[in-house]
Amino acid sequence: MLNDFTWNMTGYIPKHAINPHGDGIIPYVAERIFQLEPELPKAENINDYILSALREKDLKYFSFFLHHYEPQLNNRIKSFLGVDSGDQYDPERFLDIKLSCREAMLQKLPDYAPEKGAEYATYIYPFIRDAMLRFRMGEEQWSVSSLTSYKMLRTMAWLYHNTKDAIAEFSKKYNCDLALAEEYLKVVRGIRNQQPFFVTEQDEDGEETGEDVTRDYSWNYADILWDGIQAEKVRKALEKLNYREQTLLEKRLAICMTCGRVGSWKNRPTFEELAVMFEGSSASGAERAYRKAAEHLTLLLVENGGIHAVRLKQKSKTKRKKKIATAVYEYQADCDGEWGEIVFDFENGTGSIVRLADWDTMIFNVFAQQAIRYLLNCENEKLPKVTMFAFEMCE
Repeated sequence: MLNDFTWNMTGYIPKHAINPHGDGIIPYVAERIFQLEPELPKAENINDYILSALREKDLKYFSFFLHHYEPQLNNRIKSFLGVDSGDQYDPERFLDIKLSCREAMLQKLPDYAPEKGAEYATYIYPFIRDAMLRFRMGEEQWSVSSLTSYKMLRTMAWLYHNTKDAIAEFSKKYNCDLALAEEYLKVVRGIRNQQPFFVTEQDEDGEETGEDVTRDYSWNYADILWDGIQAEKVRKALEKLNYREQTLLEKRLAICMTCGRVGSWKNRPTFEELAVMFEGSSASGAERAYRKAAEHLTLLLVENGGIHAVRLKQKSKTKRKKKIATAVYEYQADCDGEWGEIVFDFENGTGSIVRLADWDTMIFNVFAQQAIRYLLNCENEKLPKVTMFAFEMCE
């Protein structure tokens, strides 16, 4: 246990001050934060410092190890961030990751068993990777129950982007059934539709290298409607809309519902202009008709498996200083079955599932999590009483 160790750095000081002028840390310093002066006692192998730390129960030798190991650690973090050379990165974030790695290395020090033959740098290698992943997991805009689940989601995301049959490859890698693999794929695709998903390139050994590959900022309505095999489902749904509904959607969304071509949103008609197109309608009437058409299309796509949707209705709320502080919402998965219930604390930005809706997934609660994310991202004064939203189609 680390409680048995001392950390006596008498006679040694950091070679570089973190923030000498109060203007933020620079990359040069972020990469040399473990450097010490004056000159350290020599060692034939830096692993000797770790052996001394264990033998003498003094963590100053751990600091000596970090002094020499720092360039290697810098390279690992840069590789993880996709900046293999140079200083094109956020130095404060770089340092935060680095300190997370140091903490992991420190916590695992008492467990290191040199008699097993591996040097400490080799032993600690996977724990450093886990520390970087855990840090990144904390940056995500969505939550996951454990680092293991997060790793599996990242693996599925990588397979989704780099293989022809992600489900089969995932099932083979984790020796799980296809149903569980499909569940992970649904979660990955749902996340990808909401915001960028941190996942990096991997080499043949599964080690992460290079840039984030799923940061696709072009993900938009056209992608959803005309993504490969989904196009046929969209066409079938469109055929069931009347002429007025089709026209409203085409004009307002600036998309050709026949070919999928997307026009400029700057030139799309306002609801006032749509009202003129449909004589006798007001702007508010045109907006209501548009929203009704969008809902009709959504329901048809849910029905034929093109997308998923969540219905929400506010059951109760409490206000504080004219803002909604807490609320209870019921939600329905794919607009069918029994409703679930979620309690929201908007002041603290949290949502707690009270009861799962029918058809929601037991492992990841995909529909509930989508509902939580949707409402927490709403402006407080615009929190809906009743609404429905769609999210990415799953094959």
